[in-house]
Amino acid sequence: MSKNLSINGKLYTLEVQEEMPLLWAIRDIVGLTGTKFGCGVSQCGACSVLINGKLTKSCSMPVSYGIGKEIFTIEGSSENLEFLREAWHDGNVPQCGYCQSGQLIAATYLLDTTENPTDEDIDTAMSGNICRCGTYPRIRKAIHKAVALKSEKI
Repeated sequence: MSKNLSINGKLYTLEVQEEMPLLWAIRDIVGLTGTKFGCGVSQCGACSVLINGKLTKSCSMPVSYGIGKEIFTIEGSSENLEFLREAWHDGNVPQCGYCQSGQLIAATYLLDTTENPTDEDIDTAMSGNICRCGTYPRIRKAIHKAVALKSEKI
């Protein structure tokens, strides 16, 4: 049976089981491979996406959860994500880079919900994303820079 998923503003019709993890539909069926598989049990954050604006771990959500909702992945574009991408680049945030798509999506959610986050806000918001390389200080600094970039452009 066909399932319609709206991902980054584009509608995709998929022939998949409703129980299939959303991550695999996004990566393997749609071909948007920026969202990563890390742990498969919603602990690392590499698979993070936004569903109707809410931060969601796609590895543990079935495709059925995404039907009729707007799914936003790292391949998408939003004002906050663009400021974050610029700050990430300027701050040389990624080391190995594997977790960065999930980190950027979590940071996007933070900036979508908190105009000027404190260090504590950032640490709390980013706590669901693991970075093996330990770039947490660079991530925090880049989030602050993204806020500054956004305020400069307003």
